[in-house]
Amino acid sequence: MKYKRVLLKLSGEALMGDKQFGIDNERLAKYAKQIKEVTDLGVELAIVIGGGNIFRGVQAEQGGMDRTHGDYMGMLATMINAMALQSALESAGIDSRLLSAIEMKEIAEPYVRRRAVRHLEKGRVVIFGAGTGNPFFTTDSAASLRAIEINADVILKGTRVDGVYTQDPEKDPKAEKYETISFDDVYANGLNVMDMTAFTLCKENNLPIIVFNMNLEGNLKRLIEGHRIGTVVD
Repeated sequence: MKYKRVLLKLSGEALMGDKQFGIDNERLAKYAKQIKEVTDLGVELAIVIGGGNIFRGVQAEQGGMDRTHGDYMGMLATMINAMALQSALESAGIDSRLLSAIEMKEIAEPYVRRRAVRHLEKGRVVIFGAGTGNPFFTTDSAASLRAIEINADVILKGTRVDGVYTQDPEKDPKAEKYETISFDDVYANGLNVMDMTAFTLCKENNLPIIVFNMNLEGNLKRLIEGHRIGTVVD
């Protein structure tokens, strides 16, 4: 087993499955199955999930809404996804805890770093909701920040493509995949791995990122076991 403590970053859009918006319960169940495969190995797993399948603060701003207001609405969207994921995990027999950066004591524990680490040490999957709790920060930034705070070995960014490419592989069939790439080369080539704030946090704290296809069943376990899957950014 290559990694002991991992932060898994999932996009909200990934939960849509083949839908146009919302949550696909079948996709949730498949994710829960993959997560159980790695927790059964003894991996300490934390998760940050986006809210783009429900609401995006940036899009709200483009429509004339105050950005701060829109970002807080986006944080609430991440909590809806986090609760749905927690339910799927528990249905799969996985003990989990949901920690929120915004106090919502009826549905989640408040985020406290020491509490999060203790849950991980006890073998519980920890889901971090509500981003960083601040507007103008994405869930990518939340993932980077939380991963650094809990001393994760790596950030695994689960997407629907199998790594980082020279161009968008869904638009350009000639796009070439990187097996490994440095932080500096990602900067230089203008590649879209994470937003700049999140990416800089990882670079400054020597935290590697692996971008991989989460929708291919078994990929998460193979990655944890040390197989070369996706693209490593370090």
